[in-house]
Amino acid sequence: MPVILKAEGIEKQYGNEKTGVHALRGIDLEIEEGRFYAIIGKSGSGKSTLLHILGGLDKPTKGAIFLEGENISALRGNALALVRRRRIGFVFQSYNLLEEHTVMENILLPIHLDGRVQDVKFVDQVVDALGIRDKLSSYPDELSGGQKQRVAIARALAPKPAILLADEPTGNLDDKTSREVMELLGKSAREFGQTMVLVTHDREIASQADRVVTIADGRIQSIQAGKYGY
Repeated sequence: MPVILKAEGIEKQYGNEKTGVHALRGIDLEIEEGRFYAIIGKSGSGKSTLLHILGGLDKPTKGAIFLEGENISALRGNALALVRRRRIGFVFQSYNLLEEHTVMENILLPIHLDGRVQDVKFVDQVVDALGIRDKLSSYPDELSGGQKQRVAIARALAPKPAILLADEPTGNLDDKTSREVMELLGKSAREFGQTMVLVTHDREIASQADRVVTIADGRIQSIQAGKYGY
């Protein structure tokens, strides 16, 4: 499979050289197109920092991130914002839904902000795959946590991003709902051929991915096949 996202020599340091904290220490990672990756590690291991750098939400101290061959870590301002809006989808545990908008309006928001015409057929497929068709006219405060996360996933998938990044997406959910959300993420990855990178501290959740990347002390310790590995 072709490599869609590549990290080369990524380092991240907070503070100065002597007293600063090294969150990442020379990360090299290749993400293949159409695969589902899980990055696992304990709190403070650097996994969320790595995800944010992969998605252009943070800048590395050293190294570079290449998305479809383009060095996005060298981009600034509007150019970087455009890449994030058009080519990267994000799912966070806090959902980040707009309370004054309906479910459907939340899902279509990234497409409308970009001035694009929605792919009605694809959006319908996403809505049905995530089981939220009966909630499209509802508002976020009328939804459960699991339903809100489904909407957040649909919103991230709707613009057809090159890659979807999920940061502890089940962190605010109970065990049963967490399993359901993970199954939906896996289904989305396989059904829509969506490249996906998920961060979690839960090894059982991570095992459902194609590849499991274990990180500790800001370094990659291992890359192994998950439940659907190859």
